[in-house]
Amino acid sequence: MKGEPVKYTYNTRLEWTGEKKGILKCKGKPDIVTACPPEFGGHPGVWSPEDLFLASVEVCTMTTLLWFTSKEDLTLKSYESAAIGNVELVGGVFQFSSITIKVKINVLSEGDRLRVEKILKKVKHACLITNSIDTNVCIEPEIIVD
Repeated sequence: MKGEPVKYTYNTRLEWTGEKKGILKCKGKPDIVTACPPEFGGHPGVWSPEDLFLASVEVCTMTTLLWFTSKEDLTLKSYESAAIGNVELVGGVFQFSSITIKVKINVLSEGDRLRVEKILKKVKHACLITNSIDTNVCIEPEIIVD
């Protein structure tokens, strides 16, 4: 209905499995084994809240970019990224002080490269996750024409 505020609700469940581990569940999706990271007395080789937080920013960046490229009928040859999150003690509490997402995008033409550059400027401000956090997020793109 027009004029109605848009509201979406998401649900997850977490079951403790012992030690500092749990299983994260979401209806209709694969379970994720989670744990406290080793640097906080947890377990190696298991997704931590810190990993999931960083990944959510990275995935949202990609999906927001893909939303914009689809709206502009722009085809990418490839997309990959790597995210680096810095956690520091700030004011007596640990927090993500910065996140850098190094994005590598292959496009078909120089014109497409210029279009992707413009889109990337919009992505940071349109990403739901980035808009929901206080952490500084920097996107460092490498756009290749081939």
